[in-house]
Amino acid sequence: MDRTRSVARSLLPTATVLAATLTLAGLPAAHGTVSAGPAVQKHLLDDVPPKAAERSAAPTSRQSAAATGKPELLAKAVPDECFGGIGPPYPPEWPCESGKPKVNQSYVWGLTKSGDHLWFGTAANVHCLTLGVSLTETEPIENDDYVCEYGESPQRAESPAIPPAAGDWRPPKVYLYDTSSRKLTDKTGAITKKSEIDRQRLESTVGIRAAGSHQGVVLLGGPGILGINLFAFDDKSGRYLGSTTVAAYGTIRNIVVADGALYAGVGVGPDGLAGGAVLRWTGNKSSPFKFIVVGKLPAQVADLVVHKGRMFVTTWPSVGRGVQSRTIGGVWMSGWLTDGKRGLTTADAISWRQVWSVSQYEPDPAVAATYGLGGLASYGGHLYWGTMHVPLKATQAHAIRHRPASDEQDSIATQNTQRSTSIFRASNFDKGKASAQLLYGAAELPAFDPNANDGAGEWQLRPTGYKPKFGASGFGNAYNNYTWKMVVAGGSLYVGTMDWSYLSKDLPPTVGGPVQAGLGDADPASSGADLWAFDNPKKPAKPVSITGLGNYLNYGIRTIVADRSAIYLGMANPMNLRTDKGDDVPEGGWELIRLPVANSKSSAARP
Repeated sequence: MDRTRSVARSLLPTATVLAATLTLAGLPAAHGTVSAGPAVQKHLLDDVPPKAAERSAAPTSRQSAAATGKPELLAKAVPDECFGGIGPPYPPEWPCESGKPKVNQSYVWGLTKSGDHLWFGTAANVHCLTLGVSLTETEPIENDDYVCEYGESPQRAESPAIPPAAGDWRPPKVYLYDTSSRKLTDKTGAITKKSEIDRQRLESTVGIRAAGSHQGVVLLGGPGILGINLFAFDDKSGRYLGSTTVAAYGTIRNIVVADGALYAGVGVGPDGLAGGAVLRWTGNKSSPFKFIVVGKLPAQVADLVVHKGRMFVTTWPSVGRGVQSRTIGGVWMSGWLTDGKRGLTTADAISWRQVWSVSQYEPDPAVAATYGLGGLASYGGHLYWGTMHVPLKATQAHAIRHRPASDEQDSIATQNTQRSTSIFRASNFDKGKASAQLLYGAAELPAFDPNANDGAGEWQLRPTGYKPKFGASGFGNAYNNYTWKMVVAGGSLYVGTMDWSYLSKDLPPTVGGPVQAGLGDADPASSGADLWAFDNPKKPAKPVSITGLGNYLNYGIRTIVADRSAIYLGMANPMNLRTDKGDDVPEGGWELIRLPVANSKSSAARP
């Protein structure tokens, strides 16, 4: 059995596609891509797929009281190519008179709100890029949901320098949505038409992974060839201010405004393998790309939040730097934001302390080294955070470390290395360490003892050191693998997940069987990303939606922003062949969704 290929075909998309940036130099504009006209956009926005509508649960007594309204689709990715089959050139006509409409843009990867304006950037075919670049899968895949063409893509036929693994890459898009006029404006052209270097920067960016706004300036950024590429706009006028490349950093995931300043979390070096940093913006409209370093960390930064006068960040592991607790996923704390000059300064850069590590929970070292930490929030006097797990990544890590000697050992390892999201919180950091409480997770997890069975090894259940207060991992759905984003709004804490159950149906039996043994049967009725809400710190979270906010092909809630009346959710949906509005299956491609929330001034929401 070619186990590597089986695992590669089974791995679901993650944000970890940054290695692709090393191979995308000099790429031309995507082959045959177009901007669909208003009629096509309206056509998709009017669509309410019958089955998706049926599966979108109406509010019940178990559901969050704060989210009282129904999800409203504000904008959605539209088809931008005609797919004529793997290999042949795409049909040149538009709209498609032959072939099948294909929607490449799959993620709202970065999202920010400033006044009535929502600014966001996208990423295309992230699923294919992850399989290709991260797992060296280059054999084309086509099914009813999506196609990954790799080396046989028309893009690569025109530009052979593109490696097969990155053949499904397309340049990202940038959009402005006005919540007052309800108008979506494609701002991509403002960048590409400004100058040749601006065009090249955007068209060599994997995706717009982070977005933030402060003092009338909107910043959008993502991994590029020579570092992170940043793009700036004037929020009020919508005028494009320019772009730059910051060579020292290879990844940027999130931006936050706190204590009157804007901060960005980045990874140092290619894919963030050399550590992480927190940057403070010191720019303005005339000079929008000025930063100082206010945090130096041994692992790349995932998310940021202010809690009780300090900044906290979650980190992703710095792969290749060992499995020490400082380089695997953890929670880090800054000094006081108002100690001396307001906000963090360069003097704070080396004062950060790690207050929690994945190794304090996960008993298997190889599995622990694959954990990422995702969304975090300050709510009800506590700091909340959650874990992230690339499906089957831990299985690969175990195989590399322990080298299973047979297919049977492979199967047993696959079963025992699966993990689901766990949710933690802590409130006391005065001594520099968190006394964390597990809200959703496991009291025991399987760990491998290589010395058992006379050196043959054995999997054993070992205590995690925690007892879950409210429930099992994944909010009771073991296929919830990412805690992607958290936000506080209307007196409630919202948690958005990634749920990979829909794609698990395509796992080959040699992998699907062990995964099912480890996680249980996937429930088709709960396919799609979950949104959960804590309405009270003393009570369990309640489901707002467990079916992708009405589209079960939305397997992830990638980002969330809030105002006084609603939360806005940027969805992840890579089903690039799901474009038929005449069938009973919802459509693929990113979605921007508004969900009304109660306008509460509850003290529970206060840090």
